[in-house]
Amino acid sequence: MPEFRTIDVGEVSLRCAIKGSGPLAIMVHGFPESWYSWRHQIGPVAGAGFTACAIDVRGYGGSDKPQPVAAYAMERLIGDLVGLADALSPGEPVVLIGHDWGAPIVWNSAFTRPDKFRAVAGLSVPFSGAPQRPFTDIFRENFTLKGRFFYQEYFQEPGVAEAEAEADPRAFVRRMMYSISGDVPEGDYWSKPLGATFLEGLPDVADPDGLPVWLSDEDLSFYEREFKASGFRGPLNRYRNHEADYEYFKAWAGKQLEQPCLFIGGSRDPATTLFGAVADPVALMRMFAPRVEGHVLEGCGHWTQQERPDEVNALLVDWLKRL
Repeated sequence: MPEFRTIDVGEVSLRCAIKGSGPLAIMVHGFPESWYSWRHQIGPVAGAGFTACAIDVRGYGGSDKPQPVAAYAMERLIGDLVGLADALSPGEPVVLIGHDWGAPIVWNSAFTRPDKFRAVAGLSVPFSGAPQRPFTDIFRENFTLKGRFFYQEYFQEPGVAEAEAEADPRAFVRRMMYSISGDVPEGDYWSKPLGATFLEGLPDVADPDGLPVWLSDEDLSFYEREFKASGFRGPLNRYRNHEADYEYFKAWAGKQLEQPCLFIGGSRDPATTLFGAVADPVALMRMFAPRVEGHVLEGCGHWTQQERPDEVNALLVDWLKRL
């Protein structure tokens, strides 16, 4: 087991699961996850000669949970990683590894603070440069204004998605994870009208024994305990900052991410193709991060490092050793 430490990073304190010694590698999870989503990577990264540090992002688990929406702007999350790097590895460049929302957090931390972060790996979500307009504009144009459901629109009004998720955190996590995994049968489960709820129409495992091999009953119990204690307000507030993030990144318009990058996606992950907007995520990334090395795992869904730990670990450790 890793050592758990609570680190003051400036605005907030973060719970960190730490193992190993050597250069610092910070792992950043997505929604709805925790440090635990890196449980299969902490040991191998430490074994490769790094200090592996998997965090609870602010709003999650054992980390501080500010209430305001603005507390979850990308600028603030970047600041958390800078503060953590300064606390654990002062004066030394750090490697970042992220998945789901953690991927944009680490891409943009390296993008805006190359003085702090020497290399960056992102799983599931490719880097596409500084936004040219708020993401809210994009999904409203393509979904909301056409009367179609989009989960990030559903997340915009504080309290609505929180109520649905907190009614049964275990079922929420189980159905969300299963519905965009590589194990779910093919189907257009997200095609539903505006006004639907998040869980409406999503498939579920047939029975408790029908869980995918990578998602155990013990895993679900861990997530259930975490979200019963923390709630979902902080995690969902991340989705409510698209306009603020757009304003922040104007200063980096036209710039590239210059550090060595690793991208790992899944062929059955909707986020890997940016919900069908791109056919080749690695080619997309090369436009904005010329030193990217990319891999798309055939048949893998959204939960990359949990669904395919052996493949992810092999790619990640090989890349880390070559830095």
